[in-house]
Amino acid sequence: MAIYAIGDLHLSFSAQKPMDVFPGWTDYTARLQRNWKNLVKPEDTVVVAGDVSWAMTLADALEDFRFIDALPGRKLLMKGNHDYWWSTRAKMDRFLQKNGLATLSILHNNSVRCEEVWLCGSRGWFFEEGVGGESPLVTAREAGRIRRSLEDAGEGEKLLFLHYPPAYGTQVQEEFFDEMERFGVRECYYGHLHGALPPGALRREYRDVSLRLISADHLGFAPLRVR
Repeated sequence: MAIYAIGDLHLSFSAQKPMDVFPGWTDYTARLQRNWKNLVKPEDTVVVAGDVSWAMTLADALEDFRFIDALPGRKLLMKGNHDYWWSTRAKMDRFLQKNGLATLSILHNNSVRCEEVWLCGSRGWFFEEGVGGESPLVTAREAGRIRRSLEDAGEGEKLLFLHYPPAYGTQVQEEFFDEMERFGVRECYYGHLHGALPPGALRREYRDVSLRLISADHLGFAPLRVR
């Protein structure tokens, strides 16, 4: 059994938000479907790291969920900044069960055991340089959510998945790395970023943690195998 990750699918089968208008996104759903089926087996697990659907409500997201559900593997859905359909865990669990979306579940401030590895996930927080000030309260809140996710895991290796990058350019969320260090996390995967990025913007490692961008367009719309 393998573990894959990909973020920022930005599906819009019901919403009128086609991503094809952006460079590199032409026929992206067909490309994603083809690559996914070529890589992922039914027994594998795929973490979808936020910005799953442009839908505004759970009902409107149904067709996007059905598209993902029809793909091979178990999928763990995370929250991104554009997932306006996101609701309480109980409501989302009921919706998935009611609609027979058996391969989908939620990864949000909790953990999921996958063989000998713990998959931990939270949204995180992103402070864009030059755009307003960083809120210590928000940072502390999100660090607490990352902590809860890691605390939820048992003994063994922990992989952390975030939607927002924990480090970008000269910006670093040190509180997030404090939690990673505390729980022995050595790999962190994140999405959110798209298109051509400035040279040096992506850090590959920080404080002994390997960092990897997994947004769909960055990966060529092919899930990345992490284990």
